[in-house]
Amino acid sequence: MKRFALIGAAGYIAPRHMQAIKDTGNVLVAALDRHDSVGVIDSSFPEAHFFTEFERFDRHIERQRRENGCRVDFVSICSPNYLHDAHIRFALRIQADAICEKPVVLNPWNLDALEEISQETGKSIHTILQLRLHPSIVSLKKRIDESPRDKKHEIDLAYITARGRWYSVSWKGDIEKSGGVATNIGVHFFDMLQWIFGEVKYNIVHLDDPMKAAGFLELDRARVRWFLSLDREDLPKQPREGETATYRSITVDGVELEFSGGFTDLHTRSYEQILAGRGFRLCETKPSIEIVSSIRRSKAIGLQGDYHPFLQKIK
Repeated sequence: MKRFALIGAAGYIAPRHMQAIKDTGNVLVAALDRHDSVGVIDSSFPEAHFFTEFERFDRHIERQRRENGCRVDFVSICSPNYLHDAHIRFALRIQADAICEKPVVLNPWNLDALEEISQETGKSIHTILQLRLHPSIVSLKKRIDESPRDKKHEIDLAYITARGRWYSVSWKGDIEKSGGVATNIGVHFFDMLQWIFGEVKYNIVHLDDPMKAAGFLELDRARVRWFLSLDREDLPKQPREGETATYRSITVDGVELEFSGGFTDLHTRSYEQILAGRGFRLCETKPSIEIVSSIRRSKAIGLQGDYHPFLQKIK
């Protein structure tokens, strides 16, 4: 049984990490969040120590390690994007492996420093790239790997997940903290695309807005038109009460890829891979971090060239 600590316990994604820790037969011993709305812990680990101040969290873990020999094996990091770097460093400092939500960092140059610290401490940094474990995506990669190497595939990607006014007030609406829309909701799609279709040749941005972004990627084996949005008005049809306000669509050479379901257990599968020594390492995250960093630094060119069809509806 491995001992876990978790940073960011009140966040949206934290319950999936808690469930994954439980499903893999391990224990959460300490959790941290500056907000105390963390009753979800009771459903899995009511005995876990909880802290709202990092200093007390740090002291507790260090004291348990030094005085009682009860060290933490893994630190799961679900904190805001801009804090991932610091919290990974904390995990390595206390001689624990890190499991970090994406994006693991906001800028590609931060990866080199983390890799150096990882080598110095002998501890590993893993990230959650759950789309690489989705059955439909795995099947697509197999199909592309077996197709002619010189074939250039045509991809349209659209992901719309409606968010209310709270989003722009939270850290997610601050580009310095979240990295913007393309980073915050798109980085796992960009990781999936480059994993399947190879390295980036061109990266063009057509639209860059606090609530939506769109552009064109040319990869080694694909041409990708992408559209990402938090705006409910961009949904192809408005959901009825009780329906999810999310739309995912990927077409490959004109054929729709069905992957609307199958997401509920991907964090557990990710933890299983990590615990078996097959987790995704830091170096594997670099291409997608480079893509979103480039998008963030690019100037949108408007409706020019090969842009996503959804942009025709944007006023």
